[in-house]
Amino acid sequence: MTDPRHAEFGSFLRSRREKLTPDAVGLAAGRRRRTAGLRREEVAELAGIGVDWYIRLEQGRTVKPSSSTIDALARALRLSRTEHAHLKALARDPARKPFVREQVPVGLCELVQSLNQPAYITGRRWDVLAWNAAADEIFGFSRLADEDRNTLLLVLCKPDARLLFGTHWKQLARRMVAQFRATHDLWAGDPAFVDLIERLRDGSREFRQWWAAHDVAGLAAGEKLLDHPSKGHLTLKYATFQANDDPALKLAIYYT
Repeated sequence: MTDPRHAEFGSFLRSRREKLTPDAVGLAAGRRRRTAGLRREEVAELAGIGVDWYIRLEQGRTVKPSSSTIDALARALRLSRTEHAHLKALARDPARKPFVREQVPVGLCELVQSLNQPAYITGRRWDVLAWNAAADEIFGFSRLADEDRNTLLLVLCKPDARLLFGTHWKQLARRMVAQFRATHDLWAGDPAFVDLIERLRDGSREFRQWWAAHDVAGLAAGEKLLDHPSKGHLTLKYATFQANDDPALKLAIYYT
């Protein structure tokens, strides 16, 4: 049986191959192509590996490419630094226990509560685990059922989120999907992540489209423009931090 993580490795390769054109990599278009993107044999040639070997990689079979092969594929597929790092991470096969929802240490909860700025803590699955009153006033975490307190579910599946983010909703939501994809692929097949993806598929037509594109993006500080029902137009900058107590925990702080 194919390991779900190997399948994600193959899916990611295929998605990058299908986005490239011959012209982008200096190849002649040649005969008419029935599908978009490069052919498998073209990628194999550009990477300097055998076609059969590349096909096995793209099919997600149980194979372990070397670091040099990963680097060659990254060059052939014109991967960005973030995409290259993602491919490397998918090629690793670390032992992994089933996902268990994180617990936030008391000290971290007290820190979040002490902040005047909106702040909250999320886990690996982007579940919202702790928040303060300022964050609750904006995002309404306390009004959600416990199983719905997840930033992806909130933004993609809750109608109020579309109103809150207004014309910027699509750009924000698509970026979040790409950022989460980099985490998800390392947990592919885990029941908790499978359940979340199914809920997102059921709740958002846009998610289904963006997820199929298999784009990945890195996390970074930024800015969100909000149209809050009581606070009006807000421009909030934000930054995120990993917790020393548990690197799986991420603290997000918003400021003006």
